[in-house]
Amino acid sequence: MIVYGKNVFSIIEEDPQTIEKIYIQKGIRDQKLVKRVQNLNKDIQFVPRPKLDQLAQDSHHNGICIQVQDIPTYDLDTLLNQAKNPGLLVALDGIQDPHNLGAILRTCDCVGVDGVILCKHNSVGLTPTAIKASTGAAYTIPVSTVTNLKNALVTCKEKGYWIVGSDMEQARDYRQGIYDVPVVLVIGSEGKGISSLVKKQCDYMVKLPMEGKISSLNASVACAVLLYQIHQNRHPL
Repeated sequence: MIVYGKNVFSIIEEDPQTIEKIYIQKGIRDQKLVKRVQNLNKDIQFVPRPKLDQLAQDSHHNGICIQVQDIPTYDLDTLLNQAKNPGLLVALDGIQDPHNLGAILRTCDCVGVDGVILCKHNSVGLTPTAIKASTGAAYTIPVSTVTNLKNALVTCKEKGYWIVGSDMEQARDYRQGIYDVPVVLVIGSEGKGISSLVKKQCDYMVKLPMEGKISSLNASVACAVLLYQIHQNRHPL
């Protein structure tokens, strides 16, 4: 897999065993970055910018691409067993935009989420774009990829988790949620929201107030607001 960007490299360089090859833009001005790369004693190749654009399939690579081993994922039991008390997981139901996934992973890192649950089907995975958007959080937040999200939530409930969905219908204000218990926060897809089968597994729904003419927030923004509400509830001043 090819990943890219300075922030991603800053995380990866802490575990250089995952690095297979590093591509640096010819003539790059950031010599501190070049020195950090050279200190890793890895296979390095200086290439023209168009080559980096091709490798990253994106022009926003900051002059560095890294060929790495695939990011390991975990089974759901591992996430549940390693979670703090009370645990906090985020489940994504049909998120397809890699930028949204990356932004959600970044927020999860910031608030100390124990792990993220993704679906194998009809959902984005840990693509290079998602990894870049996460600014490296894809390497710090454990991810479990499941075949059936409904069944995964059933397992979480058996372990004592409350399943909290984000939706506008039949929902309580997000400030009225019960967050001092183990929680799985479910975020639905950008267009359709949470699927009906997954909704049935939710203990309750929470909604964000919409005072203007716009009826919804971007999935990653809504997730960030809700996660910080949970964080504030668990860590009051």
